[in-house]
Amino acid sequence: MAKKEPNVTGRLSSSSKGAGLGLTLLAGAGALAYGLREAAYTVAITNKTLCLVEGGHRAIVFNRIGGIQLDTVLAEGLHFRIPWFQYPIIYDIRSKPRKIASLTGSKDLQMVNIALRVLSRPVASNLPVLYQQLGQDYDDRVLPSIVNEVLKSVVAKFNASQLITQRAQVSLLIRRELFERAKDFNIIMDDVAITELSFSKEYTAAVEAKQVAQQEAQRALFFVEKAKQEQRQKIIQAEGEAQAAKMLGEAVTKNPGYLKLRRIRAAQNIAKVVAASQNKVYLDANSLVLNLQDDSFNKKPPPIEATENMRVVKIGTIEPKDSLLRLKTTELERTGNEQ
Repeated sequence: MAKKEPNVTGRLSSSSKGAGLGLTLLAGAGALAYGLREAAYTVAITNKTLCLVEGGHRAIVFNRIGGIQLDTVLAEGLHFRIPWFQYPIIYDIRSKPRKIASLTGSKDLQMVNIALRVLSRPVASNLPVLYQQLGQDYDDRVLPSIVNEVLKSVVAKFNASQLITQRAQVSLLIRRELFERAKDFNIIMDDVAITELSFSKEYTAAVEAKQVAQQEAQRALFFVEKAKQEQRQKIIQAEGEAQAAKMLGEAVTKNPGYLKLRRIRAAQNIAKVVAASQNKVYLDANSLVLNLQDDSFNKKPPPIEATENMRVVKIGTIEPKDSLLRLKTTELERTGNEQ
C-alpha cells in the first residue's frame, strides 16, 4: 500500500495567516500606545501653555528673566504663556469680610472694647505693585495695623458716653479715615461697621447706678407734682363749694320758695328709696314732707321718736353739697301686734 504524504503546504499556509494576524494586532497596540503618549504629552504641553483665570479673579505674570510684568494684568478667561519661562500669580479681587477688635481709651480715659467688620479687596489695576510690596497675604499684613491706628485716633476724640449716643457719627468718622489709609496700600474698603462696643465692668456699673438715680429723681419729682396738683384740686374744690354755699344762702334769703322746692325734691328721693325697699315702712306725712297744704310745711318737721313697740332703722341719708339742708329718712318697722 502506498503511504499518505503529510500536507505540509496547508500547514505552512495556516501558520502564515496566524502570524500575520498577530503582527497586525501588535502593530495596532504599538500605534495606540504611541497615540496615548502623544496625547498625554500634548495635554501636558497644553496645560503648561494655557492659563485659566476664573471669575472674580485676576492674574499677574512672573517672568523668570524680567520678574513681575508691571504692565500686565490678566482678566478672566483663558490665556497663553510660555512654559517654564512664565507662570501666573492669581489674586481674588472679590470683597472679603474680616473682623478686627481693639482695646483703646476714650477721651475721658475709659477703656473701650471696640470691634469692626471690614469688607476689603485689592485694586485690580495695581496688583503687580501690590505683589511686590505686600505679597498675596496683604490683608494679614496691613488691615490689623491700620484698623487699630484709626480706632485709637478716632475713639480718643470722644467721651465714653458720646461713643454710645453718637455712634453713627463715630462710625462715619472711622470709615472715612480708614478708606483714606487703605488707599496708600492699594486696598479698597467697601464697607466698615462697628459690631461691638463695650466698656469695663466698673464703668458699666457706674452708668447703671447713674441711670437708676436719675429714674428715682424723676419719680420723686413726679410725686411732688402729683401732690401739688392734688392740693390745687382741693383748693379749687373748696372754693367751688364755698361759692356754691354762698349762692345757695343768697337764694334762700331772697326767695324762701327755693327751700320749699328743695324739700319737695328731697321728698321725691325719699319716696323712691322707700318704694325700692323690701321692708314695710311706716312714715308720717311730716317725715315724707308730702303734706304740702299743711301749715307745718313751712316749719321744720320734728324728729320722730320711737315707741316701745317700734324699732328705728336708718335706711338712707340725703346730704346736699350746700350743707344747709339735711333731710334724714327713717324706716319704722312694727315689731308688735301687727296682723
